[in-house]
Amino acid sequence: MENIKDKLTTCKLAGIQKSYELILEEARQNNMSYEDFFERLLDEELLSRDNNRFNRLMKKANFPNIKTLEQFNYARAPFVKKTDIASYAALEFIEQRKNIIFIGVQGTGKTHLSIGLGVEACKKGKSVLFTSAASLGNRLSEAQNENVMSKFLDRIKKVDLLIIDELGYVELPAATTNLMFQIFSERYEKGSIIVTTNLEFGEWTKVFHDQRMTTAIIDRLIHNCKIFSFDGPSYRLNDHVNLKSNSLKI
Repeated sequence: MENIKDKLTTCKLAGIQKSYELILEEARQNNMSYEDFFERLLDEELLSRDNNRFNRLMKKANFPNIKTLEQFNYARAPFVKKTDIASYAALEFIEQRKNIIFIGVQGTGKTHLSIGLGVEACKKGKSVLFTSAASLGNRLSEAQNENVMSKFLDRIKKVDLLIIDELGYVELPAATTNLMFQIFSERYEKGSIIVTTNLEFGEWTKVFHDQRMTTAIIDRLIHNCKIFSFDGPSYRLNDHVNLKSNSLKI
């Protein structure tokens, strides 16, 4: 048995190695054929590799927390149709290099749904990078200062799905927005972007400062894009008010 385990280690068949004894006992009890036994081992190895790949992709995605689409409470967000989100959870928009914009007030579920779609992408073996707009701006500035901008842009360009969260929550320096324009240009019709923002398009000049650059960014984003409007009340604020109200009653 140890000799078999050593060979499985040499061949890097960790999934089979982990489950070999259990599957062997199952095969003996059920008089499994050699072919069925071998197939069960292969199934276990493939499952192990899928799980490992998913864990690697989730780690690289850099999600601030894990939110799934199943956890989203659509009853508290009637302005978003579950069927619409479900259609995008199939991830055809990534294959078609489409963009998604979640636009509306803070606390209405934009970040939750963007992370949920990102998790679905990781499940399907897609590479994802999640970043706030402010964090992306800082990383771009650092990359420029360290003369590794080309390398950083290559990484951004290669991910299947880029999620930029909270665009408009923090005003960015003009130099930083010029660098961010490169991100939108590099991914135009080459890779999908999800953007969450609390600003209407007419207010995006507050972020990018220059009207012409703002127009160019919006043009690239909304071409081949689905825009979801989150125009309801903040459920995070409602939770806070309800919690405070209940505490006062105690």
